[in-house]
Amino acid sequence: MKSKTLVQRIAPVGYGLLLLGLIAAPFLGAYPVFVMKLMCFALFASAFNLLLGYTGLLSFGHAAFLGGAAYVAGYSIKAWGFTPEIGMLLGTLVGALLGLVAGWLAIRRQGIYFSMITLALAQMLFFVALQAKFTGGEDGLQGVARGKLFGVIDLSSDLTMYYVALVVVVLAFLLIVRTIHSPFGQVLKAIKENEPRAISLGYDVNRFKLLAFVISAALTGLAGSLKTLVLGFATLSDVHWTTSGHVILMTLMGGLGTLSGPILGSAVVVALENKIGEFGTFLARTTGVEWFSTLGESVTIVTGLIFVLCVLLFRKGIMGELIAWLERKSS
Repeated sequence: MKSKTLVQRIAPVGYGLLLLGLIAAPFLGAYPVFVMKLMCFALFASAFNLLLGYTGLLSFGHAAFLGGAAYVAGYSIKAWGFTPEIGMLLGTLVGALLGLVAGWLAIRRQGIYFSMITLALAQMLFFVALQAKFTGGEDGLQGVARGKLFGVIDLSSDLTMYYVALVVVVLAFLLIVRTIHSPFGQVLKAIKENEPRAISLGYDVNRFKLLAFVISAALTGLAGSLKTLVLGFATLSDVHWTTSGHVILMTLMGGLGTLSGPILGSAVVVALENKIGEFGTFLARTTGVEWFSTLGESVTIVTGLIFVLCVLLFRKGIMGELIAWLERKSS
């Protein structure tokens, strides 16, 4: 039996410590809504990584599944009076359905043509969200109440909502882990590494790619539905192409094809977007340089610079380089 590598031995410890940290976070001064937003984007990035990192399919339109599910889940809860769990389930199913349609059309092409088809379809959905009445147009869908989970658990409390969101994200992440380490996941890796060889072995690669696309879209839809429930609204930014760019940035920055990379990458990007303005104000007060106070308006420049540095210094992403270093050290 092949012995486990150093990375395989310490990975469960790392995930265990992360889970303990998330459980204790509200009692350590962390703002629950902010951490819940981090978890939603971590799930979004992990779902995207399942498609790009393990199947080799670069989608420029994943915001369509996030935003489409966010709108449907929010509207079903607000207008139809659905309970939170039904709203999230409906949003997840919508994400899967959109993924089925987009994937069925896109997998007929490869490379940049595949990516551009996903982008075009996402832009079509963005136009629908902009024009449709139920989405609220430019104002977005506002005032989505959290309600009661299963008609019993009141989610109006941020602390209660936090632990429900944590359970949902952890279960979804375990599903991704199980998928990657299943025979199905091994076929996906084979398709990424050498698609012609996978075809020669008798695998219907289009069917495997489509299923991977649908699973990724469904999990992305779950992230979008959960995000709407946490924040109480869904906006056009959820379906905008820049959100698709953000998830690519998160995945590449953290480490493409690693389980922990998208989690770290999403935490860095979301934290920068939310906290860089406060950090700039602090620097301006401390140093007396007023320019620092404008950092909040230049968040895209800062994230862009960090991405460039990661590409130049960490070609495999932050976690990818760390894992490679640990493997070299243990060999």
